[in-house]
Amino acid sequence: MNSTLSTTSAAIEERFARRAAARLTQGTQDLPHDIAERLRAAREQALARRKVVRVLQSAPAVLQNGNTAALSGWWTRIGSVIPLIALVAGLLVISALQEDNRATELAEVDAALLTDDLPPAAYTDPGFVQFLKAESASQR
Repeated sequence: MNSTLSTTSAAIEERFARRAAARLTQGTQDLPHDIAERLRAAREQALARRKVVRVLQSAPAVLQNGNTAALSGWWTRIGSVIPLIALVAGLLVISALQEDNRATELAEVDAALLTDDLPPAAYTDPGFVQFLKAESASQR
């Protein structure tokens, strides 16, 4: 990869910031003195905060002792397993609810068949079960 063609995001951000600052500086020439001073003070505060953030980002991470690192890794593993357990539990609950609903539906059809007076030929009709389902749904 050619190093002259590759520019980091920090360099792009820096160029954008310089162009934005130049445009803002050009626009302040027509402003009254008190507003220009307030803008200058705000810029200095922003630069001071930017320097603090840059220092914090470049500071290396320090572990106090080995137990902290081991405990942190343990909690990370537990944290990654908990969503998996929740997913499996949710799937099991959904499966159980669907089985229960299906059993209830079949029980309603069977009860309707056993309590109704019908000719024997009606029981062999393939659309009869659909008729009973539609009828029980309309009664609810």
